[in-house]
Amino acid sequence: MIKKEPQKPLIFDSDKTDTLLPRAWKSGSLKYDELKPLSEGGTAKLYTTLDLNLAREVAYKTLHEDLRDSEIESKRFLREARVTANIQHPGTVPLYELGRDRDGQLFFTMKKVDGRDLREILQDLRHEVPEVVENFPLPRLLDILIQVCQTMAFAHDLGVIHRDLKPANIIVGRFGEVYVLDWGLAKVLGSTTLSAPDTILPQEKSDTTMTPVGRHYGTPMYMPPEIAKGEADLDGRTDVFSLGIILFEIMTLQFFVEGDDPYEIKKKILDQPLPLPREVAPNRNIPRDLQAICMKALKRNKYDRYASAAEFLKDLQHFRHDEEVSVYWYSGWEKLTRWRSRHTYLILALVSAGIGAGLHALFSQ
Repeated sequence: MIKKEPQKPLIFDSDKTDTLLPRAWKSGSLKYDELKPLSEGGTAKLYTTLDLNLAREVAYKTLHEDLRDSEIESKRFLREARVTANIQHPGTVPLYELGRDRDGQLFFTMKKVDGRDLREILQDLRHEVPEVVENFPLPRLLDILIQVCQTMAFAHDLGVIHRDLKPANIIVGRFGEVYVLDWGLAKVLGSTTLSAPDTILPQEKSDTTMTPVGRHYGTPMYMPPEIAKGEADLDGRTDVFSLGIILFEIMTLQFFVEGDDPYEIKKKILDQPLPLPREVAPNRNIPRDLQAICMKALKRNKYDRYASAAEFLKDLQHFRHDEEVSVYWYSGWEKLTRWRSRHTYLILALVSAGIGAGLHALFSQ
């Protein structure tokens, strides 16, 4: 007897989808139902709510009450919304609306993503949670990072650097989609459409009003040396360093650097010898060429790193396809091993053909 699977609940309810809008229909924050707390960060709160006009659940973000009068935090909030809205890429969460609520407070709504952040996934891997270990082997983690790099290469091409890349800002959806979140610390470079003064921050003439020289923004454990030094001359290589730290964690399941306070972490990022993934996690069997990719991204001097997220991405993709990467010298044996890995089916076919020909010759005598 075939067991029937339980019927899944309907996503769409015709009573909601077919309801006519009243002539005096609700707009702005009035069209959203009750706000239900979802998560809370250092500067903002995230809720889930129902868009009554479209009958869909959305994520609703607003500043903490004690920061709503802060000009800098308000500008950062606006920047996050406008940058996210303008980076129209599968790796950014679609933003629906930016406005003020009935009390005059800023808010924006966006797609509600069902999934987990990479920080939680790596934490479960460290604790060897069986289901997570099974679902997130190293190849899948690398594929997640590759999708992040594709998003960042697109953003860099628009003249935007993130400045706060870390596992907590990477969401993996239920169906494998990968999103880069929290663009509130982003810096807009160059003369693209995103960097026009009246597009992102109408009142901002330069980034120094929100990121003064000598000030540090971002998360210390994922902070590139140039940000730790308070340098103002940043570019896409700043994000490449953070991507290298994420790759380090993916490979080793350990933190790149730790400390009791931000100053200790900053000192280690600037001064301590860079740890080698294969030495940090000898039992993980980390490939040498993958380690070379990581260490290239983690060069303290940004001019020694990959020149862009696109270059970093290219080597990661080559590795995933068993092709040679640009930053590692392969021995003859390693080249043969990679060739054999790429042509397994061809080798099996040739062996089968050879065996078949031999048997045919044997029995034809």
